[in-house]
This record gives sequence, structure tokens and C-alpha cells, in this order.
Amino acid sequence: MQRLIPIESPLFLSGTELDELPSWAMIFGNHNPLVLEIGCGIGDFVVTMATRHPEWNFIALDFYNKGCLKSCNRAERAGLTNVRIVRDEARSFIRRCLQPTSLQAVFINCPDPWPKRYQRKRRLVNQEFISFLEPYLLPGAQFTFTTDFDDYGCDVAYLMSRQAGFENMLQPELWRHDLEDYPRTKYMLKFMAEGKQIYFVQYRRRQQE
Repeated sequence: MQRLIPIESPLFLSGTELDELPSWAMIFGNHNPLVLEIGCGIGDFVVTMATRHPEWNFIALDFYNKGCLKSCNRAERAGLTNVRIVRDEARSFIRRCLQPTSLQAVFINCPDPWPKRYQRKRRLVNQEFISFLEPYLLPGAQFTFTTDFDDYGCDVAYLMSRQAGFENMLQPELWRHDLEDYPRTKYMLKFMAEGKQIYFVQYRRRQQE
């Protein structure tokens, strides 16, 4: 097993060491809305978004230690206090550490597409995951998914169009290949340089009647 590099950043949290349902207001020092990025990579997206939106508290989640370290370093260099980098598996973290209707937005950028047909059951975003995630979103909360993989982009776009609890923010399109002002990650730029198109799928949880 690869040795984990110790992360000493004050912005880092190990999900397995967090108390169940921790007080995020105490962790961040305020009651600002919570935003979750699943799979933060090297932190370029969350740092850009947290800089633009100081009124939101960002939880940037990743399972890979090296990515968490790079994300912490990037956020610290930017002088951000509204970001926490958490090393954990997404479902486990959400289930243990978040209250229902606690998220203002969720971003999932270019997750592993598991491209081979027999691997696709491993993909993060499917019907089971959306049904699991929905109760944690506030009414009106935004859900954004991006991928460079054609099959994955179409699958998620059609999946979300069938969700009664969500409304499409990109109508009449089910997806777009460009979304104005959306930060491009290092991986997005790499894929675009290779001639690939990015699929942007964006929905909002419906207001409860």
C-alpha cells in the first residue's frame, strides 16, 4: 500500500476522523451556505469558485491523498478561508457528515468515466447516486456535472431529464459543450486540447410545494 503523504494544512480534514454530522458552522466560523465539489483533483476549480464566491463555504472532496495535498497548497496560496479539503469516499462522507437539505450546490467535474462497458457500473453518477444525493440538496440547489466522455455525458444528461425532483437549467438543451464563466480545470483544458468536447449538464432541485 502506498504511504500517505502527511498533510499539515489547516484547510485539510480527514473524513474518517471527522465526527458524525460535524458542525460546519464551527469548522468554517460562520453559517454561510455549504457547497460540495466531489473529486476536486488538484484544486483549481474549487479555488477559482471560492475566490469568486466568498459568501459560500466550499467542501472539496477527493479520495487521493496527493490531490488533497495539491488542493490544500493551492487554496493556501490563494489565501482562502472558505475552503476545506476532505479526503474521503463521496457516499460515505455525505452519509456521515452532512445533514439533509444542507447543500447549496454540488459540482462533479470529469469523474473517472470507467470507459469499458463492463466497468460502467462503477461510475459515480447513476440513478442510485442521484436518488441518494437529492435529499441533501436545498430546494433550488444547483447540481452540475461535466465530463469529456461522450457516452457518460449523454447518459447523465438523459438520466437527469427523467428526475421529477430536478429542473433543467440549460433548457431546451439537455447538455451544452460550453458554459459561460464556468472554470475550466487542468483536465478539461487537456481534453479540449486533444479535440474532445466537454459535456456540461446542469440542474436545479425543484422548490418544494
